[in-house]
Amino acid sequence: MSSIRYLSPEWIEAVSSRIAASKSIQALAKDHSVGVTQVVTGTPFGDVTYNFQVGDGRATFTEGMASPEDVRFSESWQTALAVNNDTLSPDEAILLGHVTFTGDHTKLVAAGEVFAELDAIFDDVRAMTTFA
Repeated sequence: MSSIRYLSPEWIEAVSSRIAASKSIQALAKDHSVGVTQVVTGTPFGDVTYNFQVGDGRATFTEGMASPEDVRFSESWQTALAVNNDTLSPDEAILLGHVTFTGDHTKLVAAGEVFAELDAIFDDVRAMTTFA
């Protein structure tokens, strides 16, 4: 298994292909609808924007902003690394103001099942990811 750099186009493609192949996430997309944009500033690739879109029986993960965008998270490269390396929890990052959240949080809560399934995909990709 080769190594890919966190937030690189190859990383986005690795997550995207696993989401497309996930029967459970695709099935949940029939019952849930949410568009999430993530913006990470100051990465080795510049500012990186990607999105996770669920609805109408389809789930996708691509570069750029969600459309429609229900929720947006923005954070620095350092915060993204800390969260992904488990040195800072996502909740702590938000409470400490390291992650800016805008949008409808009820959409996130309503799609909790989808995000639970998404965690396994991120864990899988994390195993082949370098964070330098």
